Amino acid sequence: MNMPISTLKLQHAGTSLVGARTQNQDAILLKIPDNPHDLTHKGIVACIADGVSCSENSQRASHTAVVQFVNDYFATPNSWSIKHSAGKILTAINAWLYEEGSKQALSHNGLVTTFSCVIIKSNTAHLFHVGDTRIHLFRDGQMQCLTKDHQRTNLAKQAYLTRALGMDSNLDVDYQKVNLHKGDRFVLTSDGVHDVIDIASIGGSSHYTQQEICDLLCHDAFEQGSQDNLSALVFDVKDLPAHTLPEHQSTMLSRAIPPVLEEDNKLEQFRVLKVLYSGARSHVYLVEDELSGQKRVLKAPSEHYRDDLDYLKAFANEQWVGTQLKNKRVMRVYPSPKDSRFVYQICEYIQGITLRQWMFDNPRASLQETRTLLDEMIKALRVFQRADMVHRDLKPENIMVMPSGEVKIIDFGAVKAMGLEEIASESQEAIPLGALNYIAPEYIDSGRATLVSDLFSVAVMGFEMLTGELPYKATTSQNLHAARHTQWVYRSLCEYRDDIPSWVDLVFRKATHHLAHRRYQVLGDFIADLYVPNTELQKELQGSPLIKRNPVLFWKVVALLATAIAAGEMLWLISL
Repeated sequence: MNMPISTLKLQHAGTSLVGARTQNQDAILLKIPDNPHDLTHKGIVACIADGVSCSENSQRASHTAVVQFVNDYFATPNSWSIKHSAGKILTAINAWLYEEGSKQALSHNGLVTTFSCVIIKSNTAHLFHVGDTRIHLFRDGQMQCLTKDHQRTNLAKQAYLTRALGMDSNLDVDYQKVNLHKGDRFVLTSDGVHDVIDIASIGGSSHYTQQEICDLLCHDAFEQGSQDNLSALVFDVKDLPAHTLPEHQSTMLSRAIPPVLEEDNKLEQFRVLKVLYSGARSHVYLVEDELSGQKRVLKAPSEHYRDDLDYLKAFANEQWVGTQLKNKRVMRVYPSPKDSRFVYQICEYIQGITLRQWMFDNPRASLQETRTLLDEMIKALRVFQRADMVHRDLKPENIMVMPSGEVKIIDFGAVKAMGLEEIASESQEAIPLGALNYIAPEYIDSGRATLVSDLFSVAVMGFEMLTGELPYKATTSQNLHAARHTQWVYRSLCEYRDDIPSWVDLVFRKATHHLAHRRYQVLGDFIADLYVPNTELQKELQGSPLIKRNPVLFWKVVALLATAIAAGEMLWLISL
């Protein structure tokens, strides 16, 4: 008997009253998507906003904020994390409100509004807050206010906002995550309610429906003398989704691994033209799609991994990631036929060579050639940055160099998509995904990788293009314990190339620094410094001890001094 799978379910209601004012400057909105796919990847959004009362544009500000936020949020890419999505949207809304407000003849007529929002995705609530609207959580009979009012009181005992949407060109929004429990109740209120009454006795009551709670909160506040608009939004978490696999993983795991194919074999509509690779983990073929006549690359897992759940989930994630990225700098992955019975990926056929082959063909590349390819790699890396993804396995074998000189990044098996991570976190790997000689120290040590981790990998490849060597001592082992005890001692570019300016070495020294916060934090800065000397880097190096500026020279000096001392002692002993 198949048990029903739990899904995210809420019961909700809302009330917003004009109260003692002539216009309702509050706005509330809660959206539950009808599409199960959107419910899984985007979740449920609840917002409340309160326009500042002194402005004639306050209603426009609050309504614009909630409506625009919800509409834009559901239009963001599925690969984006909630924090990334909301941050982008709120920054844009704030900029628009601030610009529109600056056009008003009277300064107090700006478009300024408070804003509080709860986004529920999977088993987590994500909270965003600016201003003095509030989000309360009722759990197990206890109430907790999850937000802090951004306001102060002047000498006349009047409260005024210190932060709000549209108030300033810069925006600072509070963000937090809350792990959900079944039965949790969230109550969002405007200050017209919570400044007048204690919401705990009504908001936490189990004797009223959600609508009755909203009505009671607003009407009681009005009867107690509230002079403001009154709004309340209540929702109860009735059911939470089980920690099940995302749809694309479930679909992939329900299919069979295809047999090993040979030339002229067919797998559904794809005829094998050539076996490109056949190994223990996967099989890769050049195929022709007989429906379109196009050449494609078909990748299938090896039969050895039939029962390896983690490998098959990663294979499914690789296909999902590829279908989200539609850019000429990234290998295109096409959806497999919906009625397919087999596990495989259909990828773009790329007529180029790997960066590894390029380095074989171009040993000790020129500085200009290296700059050009690094610039191309950074442009490709920005595609992942915009998708809120980290590649985590950038190495010469995963970089394709086209005849035009452009670059394409391939192989998405290690990619971490922040939006996907919020649905189902990946299992802890025995070793980090990727080649240990190219992945960043923090990924090796903690399993956490960021954009600057990918930058580390790109810079290591650049160093290798120029020298044929790595900036740190290479490891021949994939043993994680040994890798974590690596001594990260940078080997200067100048040791291998005396025709490369020393200021270029400073760029690679910074980009491959073993501490993530000491690297470039902006991709463009790395490329810019490869073309024009960075005087700040030069000053920083000049102020450091010789062992850091030139470790080779330091140890040569030490060796010479030791030799001189030994020779002196020898002469002294002979003279005795």
